[in-house]
Amino acid sequence: MSERMVQQFMEMVRIDSESGNEERFIGYLKGELEKIGATTVLDDYGNLIAKLPALNSTVEEPILLSCHADTVQPGVGIEPVLEDGIIRSAGDTILGADDKAGIAEMLEALRTAELRPPVEIAISREEETGLHGVKNMDLSLVSAKRGFLLDNDTLDTVVIGGPSYFAIDVTVTGRSAHAGMEPEKGINAIQAAARAIATLPLGRIDHQTTANVGVIEGGIIRNGVPDRCTFLAECRSLDHEKAQELADTMVDTIRHEVEGFGARVEITVNNLCRAVDIPEDSKTVRIALEALAAAGIQATTTFITGFTDASIYNNRGIEMAVVGIGARNEHSTDEHIAVADMERAVVMLREILRMTGEGR
Repeated sequence: MSERMVQQFMEMVRIDSESGNEERFIGYLKGELEKIGATTVLDDYGNLIAKLPALNSTVEEPILLSCHADTVQPGVGIEPVLEDGIIRSAGDTILGADDKAGIAEMLEALRTAELRPPVEIAISREEETGLHGVKNMDLSLVSAKRGFLLDNDTLDTVVIGGPSYFAIDVTVTGRSAHAGMEPEKGINAIQAAARAIATLPLGRIDHQTTANVGVIEGGIIRNGVPDRCTFLAECRSLDHEKAQELADTMVDTIRHEVEGFGARVEITVNNLCRAVDIPEDSKTVRIALEALAAAGIQATTTFITGFTDASIYNNRGIEMAVVGIGARNEHSTDEHIAVADMERAVVMLREILRMTGEGR
């Protein structure tokens, strides 16, 4: 089992698929799924939807298995190396275990399962840059009402909740002037933005809530008072009301500080996702925990303030728990994964297929 899976995983990570450039990799996956008997279709956004019939099961209700096809940067020219049971990148790139290890594990589980219900598979694009693929996914192609997202790092946790997320885009407009000859005639947009940013509540607000400013841009020349500056902020919380209140506070603070400096400001706020949580005693969570126990893993449930495609699935009426794939140090050039963890993930997935195929 492991040799075939490892070889396929290493083959997959060699296919470049940074966010927005997943087409060739999704084409590869389409062919691989068709080899194991799946029917496949691409939706209008380029997400891949596949369906497999039940195997040795009379269960009619399908389950959904989902992964994402894209990787973060630097993800071009990945060359994987297997040494002492650990797979790493040989160069200055990520490995791409997030989420190609999940895909490799899923394919191996589907190949080797002796029992399964009808299975629907959704492979999304552009997850890493804002869950764009799942947000634009044609869910009329999916009939499952529950499922499992293969995109958690550790195998000993099952993610059952995610945050509300507010994106706050800010444009500050001042007045240009020569910085050496007549700076008093200008209104420095960067300085106005800096005053606002310095006043914002940022970082860890409480155990459920965070806020950040991640990008700031402004100015054209060193010796000119800049008349324009933009910055991108965010806030998130596992409590929707907290997230909304924090977003409102940030907007009020930015407006007060910028206008108090004499500049003008335009603020756009987008609530991109609403906080969700799955009951710990739900069927989906119970199956995930029992499947992990069968793989020798005593897992616990957890909430995260990061994002996965599960946030959108749950917002759109598909109950999705997030299970682990075994990756370590994702989004870094030290990303790696143990073959033993990949094998345990396959055991877990086969147990999920068995239990749901038995109607549990």
